[in-house]
Amino acid sequence: MLDRSRTRVGCPEGAALTHTIERAVAAERLGYHRFWVAEHHAVPGIASGAPPVLIGALGAHTSTIRLGSGGVMLPHHQPLVVAEQFLMLDALYPGRIDLGLGRSLGFTAPVRRALRHERDEPDTFADDIGELRDYLDGTGAVTARPATERQIPIFVLATGRGLALAAQLGLPVVVGGPMLDSPSLGELLEAYRNDFRPSARAPEPSVTVSVDVLVADTDAEARDLALPEAWAMARSRQTGEFGALEPVGTIRDQAWPNQVRERVEAHLARTTAGSPASVRSRLDRLAERTGAEELLTFTSTFDRDAQLASDAALAGIMTTPMTTQVMTSRTPAPTRS
Repeated sequence: MLDRSRTRVGCPEGAALTHTIERAVAAERLGYHRFWVAEHHAVPGIASGAPPVLIGALGAHTSTIRLGSGGVMLPHHQPLVVAEQFLMLDALYPGRIDLGLGRSLGFTAPVRRALRHERDEPDTFADDIGELRDYLDGTGAVTARPATERQIPIFVLATGRGLALAAQLGLPVVVGGPMLDSPSLGELLEAYRNDFRPSARAPEPSVTVSVDVLVADTDAEARDLALPEAWAMARSRQTGEFGALEPVGTIRDQAWPNQVRERVEAHLARTTAGSPASVRSRLDRLAERTGAEELLTFTSTFDRDAQLASDAALAGIMTTPMTTQVMTSRTPAPTRS
């Protein structure tokens, strides 16, 4: 599960972090295998800008679930500093820490300038991952502390180029978003698996698919749960600001320009939202199409009780065998959520 610490209308922004912790506690109780947090800088509707800090708080409130980043945006950080942060987390919560790495440069020019990074700078992502891996493994030019003999798993949040890089480095990949709808997805995943170079961290290729999933008693109720996120995304294209989640009733009472309505509908169509049977069917098809070993869900909605109920319903869906050998959230099978 990936939680982005979405803010909600009527709540202080900082409350989103407490909500993330509460969701992680519930996810552990439900049997989820991993709980990851995001890195978004200066985005109005998201409170999570420093994954290592939030992971530290999550570790203090949980005891077994794996904790990680989805992901750390490596272009904004020195590899040595990232290594030190995650080695510290691993020392505090041994054997429970994951490190997901992305390459996003920030959504707007002012944010990129504030991060001291511009689009025309050289792409050093591959070299930075290699350097970071060396620090984590104790083979770098200097020894990152605290030193450990455990390996911290590294995942690459991948686009087309990212898949090729992950295959070269011998690392697992996480794919999602528009890439899942790409006609070339099968070819890209096949190339990743064929070109994969086994490494000490990953002797075999491994694919995680990242999907927006919401479960309710009926398809209509689940569609309502997906509406606040769809509305925020559609409005952001119009206003330039990604806002806090709003109640469904408030959204329905507002004017819906045709362009906003079209964008809302497009977002809802991409979201796996429905009854348990509907969601199960869509996840079955996704598993068959991708052959993924794990499922990463990243849902959010205004109603927190409904969000937790959706998480519980999804956990229930994942405990029964699917049409292929994939996706379970309670037992250490090949594919987990």
